[in-house]
Amino acid sequence: MKRKSKRRVFVGMSGGVDSSVAAVLLQKEGYDVTGVFMKVWQPDFLDCTWREERRDALRVAAHLGITLLTWDFEREYKEGVADYMIREYKAGRTPNPDVMCNKEVKFGAFFRRAMKEGADVVATGHYAQVARGDRGQTRNERGRTRKEAEGYRMLKGVDDAKDQSYFLWTLGQEQLSRTLFPVGEFKKSQVRALAKKFGLPTAEKKDSQGLCFMGQLDVKDFLAHFIEEKEGSVVNEKGENIGTHRGAYFYTLGERHGFTVTQKTTDDAPYYVVAKDLERNTVTVAHRLLKESLSCARKSVEFSHANFCGGVAPHVGASYTACVRYHGERYKCRIDAIAEKGFSLTFAKPVVVAPGQSVVLYDGDECMGGGVAE
Repeated sequence: MKRKSKRRVFVGMSGGVDSSVAAVLLQKEGYDVTGVFMKVWQPDFLDCTWREERRDALRVAAHLGITLLTWDFEREYKEGVADYMIREYKAGRTPNPDVMCNKEVKFGAFFRRAMKEGADVVATGHYAQVARGDRGQTRNERGRTRKEAEGYRMLKGVDDAKDQSYFLWTLGQEQLSRTLFPVGEFKKSQVRALAKKFGLPTAEKKDSQGLCFMGQLDVKDFLAHFIEEKEGSVVNEKGENIGTHRGAYFYTLGERHGFTVTQKTTDDAPYYVVAKDLERNTVTVAHRLLKESLSCARKSVEFSHANFCGGVAPHVGASYTACVRYHGERYKCRIDAIAEKGFSLTFAKPVVVAPGQSVVLYDGDECMGGGVAE
């Protein structure tokens, strides 16, 4: 009798502890594991870190006895993530480059090439989970064929402090049916413990911070290399000049950092950006005890570029929760309308939502999908 071959999985290995543990868990489950390090574009004014990260990924691959491939996605990252981010800020909007990194690189270029190279499934170290459409099925079932995977859903990770489903709202049935998130069913402390248990070289490595693949950076400093800085006035809601800023392009609604207030008052409460005028190059700020009480907060919002992970749109008139930023508060909302590529909703209370922001819908632990605020 012919022995059934192992299912082949390509694991995106960044050199961090999460993707390292993902690889070893799949190996322990009997998968034929191939590691892939994704090399992407980095600007020449930032410290080059990819060689060091790749070295860590190689050390893990050697420890596990698996192959590590290096795939170059510089063009996809530059055009789909960096250029998109710069273009959106120039238009006065607030993009989320991490969302686009997942869409264009990890579950775009990497996913497509892995399938072309013969992978049955791909895997990453994201803190999220995949479940079958039947709500009675066990979470995180692995390695289904596309036909078996009809109705797959995305769930938040078990660890609320590390959940990354917000960044994955652009994934659809094609990706979910052939994607594994092995660490999504664990808390971060458990992942660290597993890394030590299996003797992984990355067990003590600190978590990466900041922008996808670029790490910790000041967004305004990054943008200043591509958008000319032009000092402008910070004004209050009466139109009085109270300070300066680096350029209206660089700021987003609700932000409270990065500008200078020279006209101090006896009220030491923080100032928040409530409006910006690109033509006049002014930024308007205001005091509020709660950011949601700012004048720029709104209850009704329309969205473009909608995607619903489970392949089915939410019900019009139904209530869900929405997250407008990573690890932000979940706001109660009602779906007002669904269009071909968009939707509209009403929040239970006014919320600061800047044009260009990703807003992600949840039904309990399920990430329904999301859209880009207009």
